[in-house]
Amino acid sequence: MVVELVGGVLADSLALVADAAHMATDALGLGMALLAIHVAGRPPSERRTFGLARAEILAALANCLLLLGVGGYVLYEAAQRFVTPAGTEGGLTMAFGAIGLAANMVSLTLLMRGQKDSLNVRGAFLEVAADALGSVAVILSALVILTTGWTAADPIASLLIALMIVPRTWKLLRETLDVLLEAAPKGVDMAQVRAHILATEGVEDVHDLHAWTITSGMPVLSAHVVVSSEVLNAIGHEKMLHELQGCLGDHFDVAHCTFQLEPQGHARHEARLCH
Repeated sequence: MVVELVGGVLADSLALVADAAHMATDALGLGMALLAIHVAGRPPSERRTFGLARAEILAALANCLLLLGVGGYVLYEAAQRFVTPAGTEGGLTMAFGAIGLAANMVSLTLLMRGQKDSLNVRGAFLEVAADALGSVAVILSALVILTTGWTAADPIASLLIALMIVPRTWKLLRETLDVLLEAAPKGVDMAQVRAHILATEGVEDVHDLHAWTITSGMPVLSAHVVVSSEVLNAIGHEKMLHELQGCLGDHFDVAHCTFQLEPQGHARHEARLCH
């Protein structure tokens, strides 16, 4: 990536700079993700009861903002070069683009086997594959410049690289903000969750039903469940909680559930306290 950046400056090629920036942000993002995973592994404390589990989400947010900044800069510079064309040196651009492609191909070869068995490795494989496509775009633009002298090929290649960065980054940003804003976890239909709880024998109502995600792979749920006094007295709190936990565990990917069992009329008591 450093070689491509130097080459981009020497050849006055925005496509090379964009490809180098793309590779750099991917490498930085991977480094931040690994650091966040290490930090998130620290045990909870009295002050941070979930530990630092959301470090991974904050790292993803930082990476998204960085990628969007790079993508925005490339789009802006490409637009400027359409207005004021630069004297991009095709030969240098092709040489440094080939170096970048070779580095990406080595990385792809190393990741090829592991990407079939690991989602993390597959994610890294797809990122490197996107980098390799960026290098191909650089080489093709250089070939056009060498054969036709049409320097607009360079900002066009830059636009293609930016278009590889921005849409997928925007999608990741939305998912990250959903976690930070405590939206319901993906794949958890709250209407169905409510219906399953209400279908449990003895349950008469459910309120204050919430589901959110602490970090990737850690969805949680809490609810106040109104239970018939007759059923609660007959089977006890422990059996009732076991049935509720089993109900959600069997039908939804939510392992951590907290239920407050309430007798009939308790919701009206809570309403009076709130007012």
